[in-house]
Amino acid sequence: MTESILYSSYSSSSIASVPIRWIRWLVWKIAIATLVLMAIGAATRVMNAGLACPDWPLCYGKVIPTQEMNLQVFLEWFHRLDASLIGLSTIVLVVLSWWYRTKLPSWLPWGCTFALGLIIFQGILGALTVTQLLRFDLVTAHLATALFFFGTLIVIGSNLSEYQGNDTVGNLTLISFVATILVYIQCLLGGLVASQWALHQCFGGNQLCFVMNSHIIGVFPATISCLVLIFFSWRTPALSEKLRNLTQYIGLILFSQILLGVATFYLHLQVEPLTIAHHTMGAVLFGTLITFTIFARKDSIVSPILPPKSA
Repeated sequence: MTESILYSSYSSSSIASVPIRWIRWLVWKIAIATLVLMAIGAATRVMNAGLACPDWPLCYGKVIPTQEMNLQVFLEWFHRLDASLIGLSTIVLVVLSWWYRTKLPSWLPWGCTFALGLIIFQGILGALTVTQLLRFDLVTAHLATALFFFGTLIVIGSNLSEYQGNDTVGNLTLISFVATILVYIQCLLGGLVASQWALHQCFGGNQLCFVMNSHIIGVFPATISCLVLIFFSWRTPALSEKLRNLTQYIGLILFSQILLGVATFYLHLQVEPLTIAHHTMGAVLFGTLITFTIFARKDSIVSPILPPKSA
C-alpha cells in the first residue's frame, strides 16, 4: 500500500499536471500558515493571552474587537483569524482534490479529507480550551492535534514533491521515523510543561517537578535518535543531495533547539521570545524529520524504477 502511494505520487505524468502543482503549492502554504499558527499559539500561552477573548468564536461579541484591542487580545484574536484562514484553505484543498481526482493519485483526496477532519477536530478543541478555561489536558490535546495536522500536510507535500534518489538509504528510513516519533512526544511533553506552568511551579513551590523532569529526560532519546540519523547519513557517501541537505538542516535545528531549551530553563521562561522560538523550533524539527522520512522511503522504493532526470 505504502509503495503504491509513494510511486503514484511521483509518477512523471501526475507530477507534471497542473492540478497537482496547484495542490502541492496550496499544501505547502497551509503548512507554513500552520507553523505560524503554532508560533502564535505559543506566544498566546506565554503572554497569558489564552483567555484574552472571553467568548468564542467571536471576541467580545465582535469579529474585530477594535475597542478592546491590546497586545493580549490581538494575539488571541489573530490566532483565531489564522486558524479560520487555515480551515477555509483546507476546505478549498479538499474540493480541488476531489474535483480533479481522476488526474491525481488515488490516495490524495482521502489524505486531504483526513486533514480537514483534523482541522475540524482542532477547532472543537480550540473552542473547549476557551470555554473550559484553559484546562491543561485540552491545551495539550490542542497542540498534539496541531502538530499532527502539520505533519499530515508535510507528508502530503513531500509525497507530491519531485525527488530523484539513489537507492542507498539503508536503514535511514527507520531511524528517521523513530526520531520523528520521539521528537513528537518531546513536543507534547513540552506542551504539557507549558500548559501547567510546571517550570514556574517547580522552581516556586517544588510542585509538578515530575512534569518538568519528564520533558528534560525526554531530551535524551529525541536528541540521540537525531544524532544517530545524522551520523549514519554522513556515513552514506552516495546519499542524494536533498537528503544530505536535510541532514544538515536537522543538525542545525537540533543544535539551535538545545541552546534555546537551555536558555529558557535557566532564564525561567522570563524571556518570552526565547520560549516562543523554542516551541516553534521543535515543530520545525518535527516537520523536517517527516520530510526526510518520506524522501528516504521514496529512495528505497521508487528510485530504481524512476525515469532518468531530464537535462
